[in-house]
Amino acid sequence: MARVVVDVMLKPEILDPQGKAVHGALPRLGFEGVVAVRQGKRFELELDGDVTDDRLAEIRNAAETLLSNPVIEDYTVRVEQ
Repeated sequence: MARVVVDVMLKPEILDPQGKAVHGALPRLGFEGVVAVRQGKRFELELDGDVTDDRLAEIRNAAETLLSNPVIEDYTVRVEQ
């Protein structure tokens, strides 16, 4: 069984209010030295069998059409061991 991870993040030019809220809360909780926070999503897809180029292409298609909003988000796809 293989695991493919899709990480989705807002594009750098898009305002991230949730990341800003977390950034503001960190010092109040005693966490110092954090310059910025961006919040995103992580999807873990468990696959039966091997990860082939065709299957990765299908997952990238799913990331483009379902898991992310390509207008405001970027995504990365990687295989975990």
